[in-house]
Amino acid sequence: MDGKEAIRTLLILALMLVLINYVETMVVPALPKIQDDFSTTATTVGWVTSAYLIVGAVASPLFGKLADVYGKKRMYVMAVAFYIVAVGLAGFSPSIGFLIGARAIQGLGYAVFPIAIAIITDIFPRERIAFAQGILSGTLAIGPALGLLIGSYIVQDLGWQYAFHTAFILSLIVFFISLKYLKETDIKSRESVDYVGAALLGGGVASVLVYMTQGPNSGWASAPQLALLLLGLSLVTAFVFVERRKAEPLIKLDLFRIRNVMVSNLAGLISGIGMFLIFIAITYYAQLPAPYGLGLSIIQTGLLMSPVALTMALVGPFVGRIVAKSGPKPVLMAGSLIGALGFYLMMVNRGSSLALVEDTVVASLGLIFIIVPLVNMVAVSVPEDAHGIGIGMNTLIRTLGSSTGPVISTVIMDSYETVYFTLFNGNIIPIAVLPSSTAFNYIFMTGMIMMGLTFLVALWTKNYKVSALAGAGEAETVTASSAA
Repeated sequence: MDGKEAIRTLLILALMLVLINYVETMVVPALPKIQDDFSTTATTVGWVTSAYLIVGAVASPLFGKLADVYGKKRMYVMAVAFYIVAVGLAGFSPSIGFLIGARAIQGLGYAVFPIAIAIITDIFPRERIAFAQGILSGTLAIGPALGLLIGSYIVQDLGWQYAFHTAFILSLIVFFISLKYLKETDIKSRESVDYVGAALLGGGVASVLVYMTQGPNSGWASAPQLALLLLGLSLVTAFVFVERRKAEPLIKLDLFRIRNVMVSNLAGLISGIGMFLIFIAITYYAQLPAPYGLGLSIIQTGLLMSPVALTMALVGPFVGRIVAKSGPKPVLMAGSLIGALGFYLMMVNRGSSLALVEDTVVASLGLIFIIVPLVNMVAVSVPEDAHGIGIGMNTLIRTLGSSTGPVISTVIMDSYETVYFTLFNGNIIPIAVLPSSTAFNYIFMTGMIMMGLTFLVALWTKNYKVSALAGAGEAETVTASSAA
């Protein structure tokens, strides 16, 4: 694929990822309205986001493997098609159950991210892969910022249904652009797909994610919850047992013996916890009434996150260039330290909107310095015919971390609360119980600990220079040609 085609492919993939992240964040401001419209509970409406996340986590490694076997464009288009159909159905949902079901189908589109990373890994020369990965990683910030901002206006002025209606039209446009301009890569695996292993892994991960999602509401130690956790751990154990005996397993467990693959997955899990600690805590803190928070509206909170998104979008490609020149290890270590500084600033400097923006920009810089090298480490460390499954598995593990972050934030906020009083007819009346300042301090302290652990894991990274890898690849090609 020539340079122009590769850049065009990158832009199409980036556009789709921005759109998906935009839609998923747009749903968040709509949840209270959805709850009112369907006269349901907060626990039930929470499944509007949980169903998408759980199915997406399970779909990522499976679609990644299918992409390695049957072609990355084919599976990319299939994932986008599922996403479009589900978005279209969600906008016309007659009941909360129907909407949750549509969102579960929509979760299949979550697999677009690992497939997109695998595609650019196939089509770009090694010295340019990190740059391209930086652009795609930047979409993780641009999409949510647009979703919070634009989604708030759409939900407020038109209704939550139009969040899905508009997304359906935009997704359809990008879908046809993808059909016309994306090309299939030649790199495929000749192995069969292990559907038994996929079922075991999917069932195990889904059970654990449901346990984590429902824990704050149903009780961590209740009998149904413990049964879910036990089922999940049993299925994951069975998956490992089966995969070790399969001639063509879903995931070659030997991949985890590759040092950088293990580092990427461990650091992805830990940093994923920290990343979503910050998103949940900032959203709550920004909207709590003063003096407990900043007293901002949903729209103002979306505006608050815009500088963060812009920073990550601009810095992502720059970080990719640094990774290409210096290798992932120093970048990952620097990101951990910058992220820790951002969390520390949130503890001591959050008294105004400007202060919070400054803090989150620093923290988000740390996160983008972590995300780009992690993805690159998997992409260059696994065999060419395992890019899809390798990145898909990394996405799954990072999703587990992302799912844990909100749970930790919620538990801390529920554990450290304060009473909100108001003056009415000359009397001081308690009207609400809100998370205290101590709660947010502990949340941000936990984020610092996560960044510290990420730093320690980063020390184990086997550093490499992309130019050296590219040279080795060219030497292998010359040797093979001479032999022929």
